[in-house]
Amino acid sequence: MISEAQFQKEIDIIIANALREDVGDGDHSSLACIPKDAKGEAKLLVKEDCIIAGLDFAKQVFQHIDGNSEIDFKAKDGDALKVGDIAFTLKSNSQSILKGERLVLNAMQRMSAIATKTKAFTDVLEGTKTKILDTRKTTPGFRALEKWAVKIGGGVNHRFALYDMIMLKDNHIDFAGGVDQAIQKTQAYLKQNNLDLKIIVEARDINEIQKIIQHNGIHRILIDNFSFEDTCKAVQLIGDFCETESSGGITLSSARDYADCGVDYISSGALTHSVYNVDLSLKAI
Repeated sequence: MISEAQFQKEIDIIIANALREDVGDGDHSSLACIPKDAKGEAKLLVKEDCIIAGLDFAKQVFQHIDGNSEIDFKAKDGDALKVGDIAFTLKSNSQSILKGERLVLNAMQRMSAIATKTKAFTDVLEGTKTKILDTRKTTPGFRALEKWAVKIGGGVNHRFALYDMIMLKDNHIDFAGGVDQAIQKTQAYLKQNNLDLKIIVEARDINEIQKIIQHNGIHRILIDNFSFEDTCKAVQLIGDFCETESSGGITLSSARDYADCGVDYISSGALTHSVYNVDLSLKAI
């Protein structure tokens, strides 16, 4: 996984690029109507029950735009809020509030939706050892915020990108000539390049699992698109050889059955690619 410093760098890039995209050479609507030195206050209004996420991001955005911005949080990331709740109040330059409004709302609405969905999975998995994982199925340019939201909702981040973990999936295995060859080539590559990266290998059937467990140095086996019954067999076969992860169309209604098989993780792309934004609004006070 990437370091906290690397993660913060990704957040800084998102803020800078989003403001470049949205503001360009100036918010001319505000510049035309509002005096440069005007001060204003606003509140973030929750208009839909949710797990709130992105409060710290909002603070970073407004302080990036105006270092004198003051935010008074009425909740913290991960809190369950209801319709009518106020998440924070803001005091800042009026032009600065309007400059950051859309970025903050776009981010928080999506982050809160992801956190809410993730929390639903963690609730279903409560009492088991299984944790819910995200994937790389994220919005381009927005990944760091979506993965941050997963953590706020109680989930666990998978690898951040292609560079911080090895994951040998079906295409890698087929191009390499088989699962044995893919593992051998990967381990040779890591040694030659002096890289210390964890290796996850996808298994498509029990036969591939039997091959994978003949190799040392495997961090996790991805039990992909297995039935509930075959997942239980796979977990028993793998034992304590390495970590286990189930994936492939697992929903809230089926997650508990897979968890009861004893897998360490369930990964779900739907946490980030299939959510509807939570309704939030920034209102002047």
